[in-house]
Amino acid sequence: MEWKEDHLLSIREHVYRFIKDMILNGEYKSGDRLIERELAEKLNISRTPIREALFRLETQGFVKTVPRKGVVVSDVSEKEVIEVFTILSSLEVLSAKLAAQRMSPELIAEFDEKIAELEAFEIGADDDYEKKHIDTNYLIYKASQSQKLSEILSGLIEHIQMSASMGYETPGRRSESLREHIDIMKAIRNGEVEMAEYLTKIHIENAKKAYINYVEKYKNKKSN
Repeated sequence: MEWKEDHLLSIREHVYRFIKDMILNGEYKSGDRLIERELAEKLNISRTPIREALFRLETQGFVKTVPRKGVVVSDVSEKEVIEVFTILSSLEVLSAKLAAQRMSPELIAEFDEKIAELEAFEIGADDDYEKKHIDTNYLIYKASQSQKLSEILSGLIEHIQMSASMGYETPGRRSESLREHIDIMKAIRNGEVEMAEYLTKIHIENAKKAYINYVEKYKNKKSN
């Protein structure tokens, strides 16, 4: 791996995103130690950007410092995930409402393109669904034209992304979620404020139920 100084993103931003993606993708699991020296050797860079990235990740809850053990990947509890879903239910509804109220010709064009992409994806493979899911969320946040709200929502989504994706293991949930997103996007694009709010609330509730269902099945399987 080689990151050059003329890359669009700074070295420290590359390092931060790399480690965060490794956590979100499950390469680094809950309780795994993240050792500065080993990461620096792996990425062929100095330890300073590693240290800065780990500090940034700790402020966001992705990692934590444990006495006599160092920096480890945080364990996001079931209770915490459900709590975040509850918060998302209110904030994503607000984001959808603002987006529907603030549609512009430029945003409508972006939404039309994204809707067409999702509809084409609906009949194809689902290997890249989680990325499309996140990209769709970010477009809605952008359309709300509230930077602070977008920052809060992005942080919450990233914080539980690994846990929330467990809900996709529920049979049919992935395709159901995709259809929900398409319907939400269409309602926002058409300026249907109340419909956008309603569909978003239902979507978050279904996502929470799918996660709880997965956890319960896992617990039962483990106890048998």
